[in-house]
Amino acid sequence: MPLNLASPGIVVKEIDLTIGRVAPSTNKTGAIVSPFAKGPVDSPTLVENENDLLVQFGEPYATDKHYENWLVASSYLAYGGSLRVIRANGNSLTNGFVGTASSVKIDSLDHYNLLGYDENTLDNVVVAAQNPGSWSNDVRIAIIDSKADQILGVTTTGAVIGYGISQSVAGRVNPGIGVTSTLTGYLKGIITGIAAGKLEVKVLSHVSAGGTETVVDYQQSGLYKFNSTQTVSILNNSGSGIATATVSTELDWFDDQKIGISSISTINWNSLAPRPGTSSYAASRNSRFDELHIVVIDSGSITGNAGTILEKHLSLSKASDAQFSAGSVLNWRKYLAENSNYIFGLHSPAGIVTTGFNNGYALATDTDWDQKAEGIIFACSGSTTNPLTGGKDYSGGSDLSVAGSLTTTLGELSDGYDLFETTENFKVDFLLMGSTAYEKETAQALAQKLISVAELRKDAIAFISPYRSGSLSDSGAQQTSVSVRSSDTITDNLISFYSPITSSSYAIFDSGHKYMYDRFSNTFRYVPLNGDIAGLCARNDINNFPWYSPAGTTKGSILNVVKLAYNPTKSQRDVLYSNRINPVIFSPGAGIVLFGDKTALSKASSFDRINVRRLFIYLEDAISQAAKDSMFEFNDEITRTNFVNTIEPFLRDVQAKRGIFDYIVVCDETNNTASVIDNNEFRADIYVKPSRSINFIGLNFVATKTGVDFEEVIGNF
Repeated sequence: MPLNLASPGIVVKEIDLTIGRVAPSTNKTGAIVSPFAKGPVDSPTLVENENDLLVQFGEPYATDKHYENWLVASSYLAYGGSLRVIRANGNSLTNGFVGTASSVKIDSLDHYNLLGYDENTLDNVVVAAQNPGSWSNDVRIAIIDSKADQILGVTTTGAVIGYGISQSVAGRVNPGIGVTSTLTGYLKGIITGIAAGKLEVKVLSHVSAGGTETVVDYQQSGLYKFNSTQTVSILNNSGSGIATATVSTELDWFDDQKIGISSISTINWNSLAPRPGTSSYAASRNSRFDELHIVVIDSGSITGNAGTILEKHLSLSKASDAQFSAGSVLNWRKYLAENSNYIFGLHSPAGIVTTGFNNGYALATDTDWDQKAEGIIFACSGSTTNPLTGGKDYSGGSDLSVAGSLTTTLGELSDGYDLFETTENFKVDFLLMGSTAYEKETAQALAQKLISVAELRKDAIAFISPYRSGSLSDSGAQQTSVSVRSSDTITDNLISFYSPITSSSYAIFDSGHKYMYDRFSNTFRYVPLNGDIAGLCARNDINNFPWYSPAGTTKGSILNVVKLAYNPTKSQRDVLYSNRINPVIFSPGAGIVLFGDKTALSKASSFDRINVRRLFIYLEDAISQAAKDSMFEFNDEITRTNFVNTIEPFLRDVQAKRGIFDYIVVCDETNNTASVIDNNEFRADIYVKPSRSINFIGLNFVATKTGVDFEEVIGNF
């Protein structure tokens, strides 16, 4: 290599031969699609535990056997894995909202941004629930800004909202720093509300005797307040006097404002938040009255306690460009989108009141919310408390106890699983079928959908349970109004259900339902086992490795189970196993366990075992990631050698951990021929002998005569 030196010297270069490694991983992540009662729609949301599931997607309901999906998800999480949850979409779903629109449909934060509401407002909607459903109709929203400073007891005619109001301050003593002075001139304000014998007033400025007008702070030492027992003047927008009146009483407006917590209780705003006014951001830009507070209140169904304050969002700004600090948004709509778990902000309220004058007593007109702060006197809405209304469930109704409210179509479920088809978007190891409370053909079609997604991904396995009415015995009939007469009938039903379903090593079939406690309804439920079987694989990854079988009395114990709906006998298990169905059984002394590790592959192959399929997913995923480091390099001996040197230590490690018996990596000129190189290709052949799980054990006990030498008989049996 030329050094490119024009005179004697030394050139130092580094050559990194450490680039490239195999970084295996299994995230133990499941995926499920379901018509949950709440939560983001068509947005895969990561859930780590049952409490996360409860907070994000609501509790299980008996309606439409919704609890099956919920408890399948909860059962999976109990084994230690995480779960990507998609709430299925529905044509009738709508969000609860405050406003005058006919309806609102915003599925999630992603949908909110896609619709452009992160930058644009939505007419006739002040706030909306962050996702659809009747759950939001039990939420109340309280909003307050700095509409007024005082409530004056004034009996006068001719007053109009937006007219000016003034009062002399001559003679008021202003205590300065080490000196006092006497004020001259008058206070100037604007009328923001009118009631019988009362005026709501916003204090704006002090005009000196010399005509100099200065913006003032209403709270400053009591100097800039309208006082009782003094006369005020009402002026129209031309500055002409309309009337004068004596103020009989004066009351602090903010201290008088209350939130309607429920139909029978209120809470004072001043016990929750400071007086809204002007943020430092707006003040530095010659802007006023941009601050507002928002409180989200539970009417009872979310926490169980009516009046519980769910969220407080204080000192937000109406200015679109407002920030707490660089990169930290202060604008009310952007802040809610980033920080609220319940609502989106969409538009300023209707009927907002102008709180400033352009000059003299002419009303300011450029007062809209959600514009840049510079020079704006923002209009105000005062104090309002409103329930979210209009939230509807899958049936189009607003009652989760009504049939159909938690039922979606097969097509909508399929659309949800479509979001998991590509490996680039989400890492998923297990696809859960969830509920099986469908007609036989619908359940089969859903199973086929999961398998097709798994086959497309090549890095995930679908977990399938049989349809409910075909797999519960008489004890189950008491709970579900189905009538299956015997375990032999159930066996036939299972075979009939699974027989037409696609042969695939990327699927696992189980034998039915477990009986478990539902703490939310204080009752016992029959729940499909697909969440548990996936959970066993997740637990296996945590405690062992993916190439270990998840079955048996050591690793296959089912959690949170009282009994099985169907406990197959040995002869029934033989029939099930030969039909790709993994029995779950009660084993005395061991409890309820998975007693099979077959995939849904119908032909004889190493891939008809769960541990082998999962071993190859593990190897393929890790090695394909490592192979990316060879992209755009030269297909020569150096690159091929580096690749082999990267892969072989990884395979040796898997071998040492009992995943494979033996292996060989071929990546040389034999499979990277001239034509391969000319096609800009790179090839490596990796041969693996996978370890096999024991499925059948033979124990021969041989009785011999006392005088027989064991060596004479060993080997004959």
